[in-house]
Amino acid sequence: MKPTDIKDPEYFHKVVDCQYACPAHTPVPEYIRLIAAERYTEAYMINWESNVFPGVLGRTCDRPCEPACRRGRVEEEPVAICRLKRVAADFKGDVKALMPQGPFPKNGKKIALIGGGPAALTVARDLAPLGYEIHLFDEQPAGGGMMRSQITSFRLPESVLDEEVGYILDLGIHTQFHHYVSSMKEMLGKGYDAIFVGTGAPRGRDLNDLPGRKEAGANIQIGIEFLASVAFEHTSKIGKKVIVLGGGNTAMDCCRTSLRLGGDEIKVVVRSPKTDMKASPWEIEDAEHEGIPIYENHVPKEFVIENGKLIGMKFEIVKAVYDEKGKRSLVPTGEPEVFIEANDVLIAVGQENAFPWVERDLGIEFDKWEVPVLDKKTFQSTVPNVFLGATQPWGQRTS
Repeated sequence: MKPTDIKDPEYFHKVVDCQYACPAHTPVPEYIRLIAAERYTEAYMINWESNVFPGVLGRTCDRPCEPACRRGRVEEEPVAICRLKRVAADFKGDVKALMPQGPFPKNGKKIALIGGGPAALTVARDLAPLGYEIHLFDEQPAGGGMMRSQITSFRLPESVLDEEVGYILDLGIHTQFHHYVSSMKEMLGKGYDAIFVGTGAPRGRDLNDLPGRKEAGANIQIGIEFLASVAFEHTSKIGKKVIVLGGGNTAMDCCRTSLRLGGDEIKVVVRSPKTDMKASPWEIEDAEHEGIPIYENHVPKEFVIENGKLIGMKFEIVKAVYDEKGKRSLVPTGEPEVFIEANDVLIAVGQENAFPWVERDLGIEFDKWEVPVLDKKTFQSTVPNVFLGATQPWGQRTS
């Protein structure tokens, strides 16, 4: 047996299961002890140092820490780590004086951040106190990225997001909102010492190959675009009968939002068994608690049009079959196709990276999925001063 290498911080992370499971390695036991002692402000600041957005995460985090919690080995449920984070955020005192205080001595370096979401804001939070001049570009009217446009206000109040984004922007960040970056070549020509791309996965997957998709286009929306349209008050109503396609958290937000916009019969339809849905169990539970049914093992086959209008969809019934390696196949049962009525359909079947604004002659190498090739340790592209984060490089693991 090799001796324990206590010089490697990973050893100490692994000792505390919940802390190691957290992507930010937030010191969970430490802040829970402080909450127990009603020292909420200190608990908040410990969170802020690690994960930047405690108030947001206390309401929306996917909670990888909780399945790892040792309490779950002896009790029915783990410690409610995520909700305790919210407790610290909601009961803290004034923390402004505890934040890094500018103006900071300049080091002469200038950094551009493309995207105003959690990845870019974290870079801003970490680099500004070190003396870097930070310029943040985002097409939205305010910071937050997909936290602002994709997470519904009944889950994440705007005031909570504004507060925590504000802590970062108040560090002296130069913001250029309402500014869509359309050319990486142009950005590289502006003399920045480094450019960080944190634009997330901004394109929702579509079902263009299904019959009727084009003809019914007026009543079909991509899930993330629908949520953004609601968030920015462009959309305020929806049809009475709505089908939501997809089994992730975006689908859960879409169905619950549709209910609040006046939908009467909201149905979530997924290809897989319900047990394989990607949505967090508590998000599924919340949707079902609001009376929204989930139809499992239904594969979409056709958008049905009558007199030029969408009237519903047809689905093939399948069953999941798993091989010896656990790989799933969806096998048709041979039952008749099912027709479900709908005035509107929301497609929430996944998201994709999109880099139409990055020219292909700059030396940035792309892989077969049209995603920039990066160094896995530094997140550096093949152009040394261009870095990527958010969901781009290796999917949601890098969020």
